[in-house]
This record gives sequence, C-alpha cells and structure tokens, in this order.
Amino acid sequence: MEKLRLKFSQKPWSETMELVRLSMDKHSWTSSKTSESPISICLEKIQRTLHAGPLASTMNKLSLLSNRKGLNYYVSPSGAVCYITSKSFYIEIHLEKDGKVADVRLAHPGKKPLTCEDLLQLLRMENFDAFGNMLADMLNIYQIPGSSETKSKVFAAFLALEKDLCSLSALSRTPGMDRVTEILCGKVGYLNPRSGGSPMNLEFYLSQYQILEEQLTPGLKIDGRKVLVIIGGADSVHRLPLAPSLVNSPIGGHGSPRFLPLKEVISAPLSACFFLMFYQNCPFPLSSSSIHKLQELTGLPVARLKPGPLHELIVQFALSENHPHGLITSTSSFIVSLPGCPKHSYFLDKGIEKSDMAGAMVKKIPFTHPKCVPDMIEVLRRQAAYNTLISSCVSETTECEDSTDLLHFDVFQQKATSFSVTFQHPLEENLACVMVDVLSSRDVICTLHTHSEDGALICSNDYLTRVLKRCMSIPVLMRAIFKKATQQKAEETSLSKDGVCEENCKDQQVEHNQQ
Repeated sequence: MEKLRLKFSQKPWSETMELVRLSMDKHSWTSSKTSESPISICLEKIQRTLHAGPLASTMNKLSLLSNRKGLNYYVSPSGAVCYITSKSFYIEIHLEKDGKVADVRLAHPGKKPLTCEDLLQLLRMENFDAFGNMLADMLNIYQIPGSSETKSKVFAAFLALEKDLCSLSALSRTPGMDRVTEILCGKVGYLNPRSGGSPMNLEFYLSQYQILEEQLTPGLKIDGRKVLVIIGGADSVHRLPLAPSLVNSPIGGHGSPRFLPLKEVISAPLSACFFLMFYQNCPFPLSSSSIHKLQELTGLPVARLKPGPLHELIVQFALSENHPHGLITSTSSFIVSLPGCPKHSYFLDKGIEKSDMAGAMVKKIPFTHPKCVPDMIEVLRRQAAYNTLISSCVSETTECEDSTDLLHFDVFQQKATSFSVTFQHPLEENLACVMVDVLSSRDVICTLHTHSEDGALICSNDYLTRVLKRCMSIPVLMRAIFKKATQQKAEETSLSKDGVCEENCKDQQVEHNQQ
C-alpha cells in the first residue's frame, strides 16, 4: 500500500480508482465464473483486520503464520483455543478475551501436551517472527521420510538419546562445579536441554580470553564453541535405540560410562541417524586425522567433504567469525599488535592439500549411539584448542607501513596436532624454533630449540608451557620469550660491568701495593 501511495501520489484518487476498475475488467476478475476474486478476498482480510478486536487480531496473525509455515490451523468451538498442527506435533494456544496468551502447550507423538515456556513467552511478547522460527525448528526435527508410525519411532529414539546425554552430563558433574569447568571437562560439555523448537546443544570449548572476559564482567555469559543435537534422514538404515541405554552410575564418577548392549534395549531399524551439528550450521575446520578419528568412533562417514590446507581453512574461518559479511583474503601474512613490544608479523604456511595434515570444513557429524558422544566431544575439543592457537596469529591487518621494528615469525604445520614457530634468536644471528604439541584441549606442550653455537635462552620448556596454557595465544608466548631475552641481556651486561669494575679494582690494588 505504501508503494502504491508513493507511485500515485501525484495523481488524483479518482484516476487511480478508474485504473483499478479497468484492470479488473480487463482480466475478468469480477466475472460470475469466480465465486471469490483475489481482490475481494484481500479486501475482506483488510476489513476484518481493521475492525477486529485484540482476540481476533491475535488469531489472524497465528493463522497467517501457520499457513506460511505449511501447518494446519484450527480454532476450538469456544473460540478461546487455537491449534497449530502437523503430522508430528501440535500446539495448543489458550487465549483470553482481551487477546492475551494464557498458555501454550506442546505435544509430541504419544506424549501429553505440556506447557512450553519458550513459546509462551514469545507470544506474550508478541514476537511472532521468533515464534515462526521456533515452528520451523520443530518441523526440522521431523525431516524424516515415512509414515506417522515411523516418525513416532524416530522421535522416541531422539528422546532416548536426549535422556542418555542428560545422564552422561550428570555423571561428571560434582558439587560446586561451575559452568566453565563443565564446558572444558564435562563428559559432554555443558548441556542445554531442548526447549520448544530449540534443539539440545552441547557447549564444549571456551578460549582463555573468553574465560577471562567472563570472569572480569559479573553477570556476563559468553557462548563458547557448541554443537546442536539433532536427528535427520540417512541414505541407509540404522538400528537406533528407542529407550535409554546408559547404566546407572555414581554421580561424579570418572570412569567410562557403561551402556546396555543394543540387543538388550528396545530398538528399531530406521532410515535416520543422530547428528552433532555445529552451531548455526556454520562449517567448522577439522583436520583429516580428526575426521578419521570421528569416523572410527561412529562407524559412519562424514559426508560432503571438500579437502583443503588446514591452516588456510582455519584462517578463513577466523576471519569469517569476526566479519559475518565475509572478509576473505588470500594472504598468509598477518600483523599482530601487542602492548609492551614491537609489532609481530606472522607467516602461516598453508601446507599440502592432499597430505594427512590437510583438513575440511564440516557442518555435522553423524552417529547412531549415545556412547560415541563423550569421545567425539574430546576430539572436537582438541581441534578447537589447535584452531584457537593458529587463529591467534590471524588479524585484519596484513600490511605495515613501518616494517623496521617488526618481529617476524613463520608458523609451519608439523603433524595433525603440532606446529612450529620459527624466528630469529633474540640475542644471536641464527634461528630459533618453538615446537607446540596439542595433546588435548587441556594439555599443550612447548619445546624451545636453539642452534648449538648460540647461547641458551633462560626460558625453560616448563615456563613456556605454563604461559601457553594460561593464554592459548602464540603472540603472547612469543612476547614472553623476547621479554625473557631482554632481561637476560640486561643481566649479562650488568654482570659484565661488575666484572670489569672488579678487575679494575684488583689492578689498582696491585699498583698500590707495588708503590
């Protein structure tokens, strides 16, 4: 209507109405053959909406939203309850006379309708867009071909998986354990249960900077790396458990959880499997060895992979996270600025695309049994730690006008989980090298190598390892090495001056004695 108003603002209204009448006559939209013309239907909706009270207005919005999502919409004979239904679930919306939402109940196959707080709050805030997104998410849960009976079995398998994951989460939880510790050490990370159309998610990694930022800002909760737990169709049939299979274990136990054999649990062959899907369906860079390990754990291939150099994938991922609209660069050199030291220049070797040190961007990982999840989470944690270290060398700045004081570092991948940082010895002319080996997300080892002809730096490997574990940043680690070298040089200079003074004193004493 606004576009029409602007288009014909310079013309008299009578001329516009005449144009509409001519158009209707031309296309025979008002002919007796058509019981209800599109124009009359639109006018009726507009008139009904304009004169509708709050209750009717809310019902109209729900009706339009349901039709847009491909769902059925019904109103109870009393006119106080709306139903949004599909083949797999239905929603009851209880309304008051003034149009306010009193309750929202959600029912899945074979289950009684229960109040869904998330959907209720969205409708009370009149956030119909978010409510529509919730409906879309619930429809995605059931993207499985087959009859209603098949869909019901699929949902039963999904419920059993969620119950087992909740039990796994409780196994590693001890009294007083905070959220950060559970993210980094819990068997399945920090579990957020499914609510309404929002899938269950497992938060499994936080960087040291995120942890520090959260600790320094009371009340702030920073989202870490997470995966969504979903179920989807599969090209082949898999036997999925329809009931929880985790054997009861003591809370806070550190041993491996025990599951009942599949033959002792109710199960069914279904053309579906479970998935750990990266948050917002955003592909995550995984090394070839990590992908191979995941496939060994699940017995299922990770589909649709396009291999590429791992470091190049990590660089592009790091840049895309900081720039949602996309900042793609082909360069491998980045300038990193840190307080208290000259700027660093990092060259990241891309590696070989077809080697075992390559990688791929992965959206989701299939599995068929909850027993796989704890080990899968550990693989993802280790990869997240490696990616964090490499990403710490990436910045938006790729060039520096004044390169005289730049400290240059070359980063080369050595194995799937280790890399080297090569640089000029701070006190000598030869090169030095730090080897970084990511054994797990919680265990990183640093080893400093120098030329045999050069003097030793006073940085012990234990000291470097402690620094890196505390910051998980290569530039901060390099700054620590150069600061230690500066202190070492100052101490050596001081000792040298003290030695010269002492020698001069001895000479003066000898000369005095001779006299």
